[in-house]
Amino acid sequence: MTLILFNKPFGVICQFSRDGDRPTLADFIRVPEVYPAGRLDTDSEGLLLLTDDGPLQYRISDPKAKMPKHYWVQVEGVPDDAALQALAVGVDLGDFVTRPAKARTIPEPAGLWPRDPPVRYRAAIPTSWIELVISEGKNRQVRRMTAHVGYPTLRLIRHQIGPYSIESLGPGKSRTLELAPSPNRRPAAAVVPARKRPAWTRPSPQRNKTAAPAKKSAPRRKR
Repeated sequence: MTLILFNKPFGVICQFSRDGDRPTLADFIRVPEVYPAGRLDTDSEGLLLLTDDGPLQYRISDPKAKMPKHYWVQVEGVPDDAALQALAVGVDLGDFVTRPAKARTIPEPAGLWPRDPPVRYRAAIPTSWIELVISEGKNRQVRRMTAHVGYPTLRLIRHQIGPYSIESLGPGKSRTLELAPSPNRRPAAAVVPARKRPAWTRPSPQRNKTAAPAKKSAPRRKR
């Protein structure tokens, strides 16, 4: 079983298929038959895990597995204790309430690479960093969380998923691990539909054998 740790740069689309002139995973990953376990927005950076093992792909990406995902988040302003507490308890985003998380202010991460293009700079507005650890990963969740408590995200870097991190990996670099295959191993899927289990984990639909036959339409009356 292959597991690839990839430090995705800003602007790289989280797919292998070509999309115009924008860079994709195919420009960096040459290992065949591996697919992302979860996704990372084009304007986000950091750790993306790819594997050829279907059950492992599911365990990493499924929120029910509660595999913690660690983010470094540069925000506009300096979050106060009330904002950090709100992030930790859970934020009502309207369509869902986030699970309890861990949130704390941190210095700028050591050895952080410059982003291309750089984050916008405003002399009158300070920026700061927080570390946010969540166990789910819905569409643009971290950005929505920080904006909801009043501190918009300027830069977002996922630096760890479970026991795996981007330590010593520069942007665009990857590390390949060979692990024991999962029981009942199946190939990883190219696309895992959001909020749905992969096909191999869903029961086959049962046919309704007792369904009443369709009613026949009444014959037209002759005039």
